[in-house]
Amino acid sequence: MSLQESGEMYLETIYVLSRQSSIVRSIDVAEYMGFSKPSITRGLGLLKKEGYITKEDNGNILLSKSGLDLAKRIYERHTVLRQLFINIGVDEETATNDACRIEHYISDKTFNAIKKHMKKYGTDK
Repeated sequence: MSLQESGEMYLETIYVLSRQSSIVRSIDVAEYMGFSKPSITRGLGLLKKEGYITKEDNGNILLSKSGLDLAKRIYERHTVLRQLFINIGVDEETATNDACRIEHYISDKTFNAIKKHMKKYGTDK
């Protein structure tokens, strides 16, 4: 299944939070994203149904293998694009916001070309 932008954002958020803490709960996702608990519950339910996440009895949310792979892919796109924008003179807030939007739509071909360019010219820090 191909996720929509919102589903990708949930996965990326769970991934980011899981890097900060071993426990990620629905309330943590809601607070991080600034969404209501019911919205998060619905979104997480769809991700669970599609096999991207599992939920433990204690409420901890875990990424499945496919969920983790996709979350890492989106997170990499975000960080690389953000850095590219900063490198060309965009302020951090705008770079972060623009990267967050573009990360879901950029083709693999274009993204890989950007990574190759940044690596070649040493701007992939």
